[in-house]
Amino acid sequence: MLHHSYQMYDYHVWANDRIFAHLEQLPERVFNGEVTSVFPSVSHTLGHMYLFERLYMSVLEQVPNEVIFAKIPDWTKESQGLTLDEMQRLFASAAGQFRDLLRRTPDPDKAMTIEHPKYGRLDTRFSDILVHLVNHGTYHRGNVTAMLKQQGYAGVPTDYLFYLHERQNGQR
Repeated sequence: MLHHSYQMYDYHVWANDRIFAHLEQLPERVFNGEVTSVFPSVSHTLGHMYLFERLYMSVLEQVPNEVIFAKIPDWTKESQGLTLDEMQRLFASAAGQFRDLLRRTPDPDKAMTIEHPKYGRLDTRFSDILVHLVNHGTYHRGNVTAMLKQQGYAGVPTDYLFYLHERQNGQR
């Protein structure tokens, strides 16, 4: 049985996959369509999510802050100007790397100390950071739903309960 935080990451990937599958059904212009929201487009929102997927993966790998901060411009650039298909492949690659990290981490509740230049020291656990990543993704998937609504399209349900139903019924 998966540790709860690892199951939450599985849910996170499932929900992102649902968003991508839904976007594939919509006109291509919706992905880059400008809206008034937290980000100017769905593509920018997904790019932000990708950036933080990479950032938190590095945090969990205990990469030093100066190395992480130096990579942020590259990760940002890597996710800009992509087609929906290219963005989806970027997410799939990151998820594969993240799942490899989870396989290499037998104790999801291992203690960690994180130093942030603005917020200071945080004594936490690996699983707490993982759940934070999932929560961050949930927030921005909600942004995507609002952006789709602004463009005249419905969103797609990505609630945790729907994931659990699919899992229970052997669809995941």
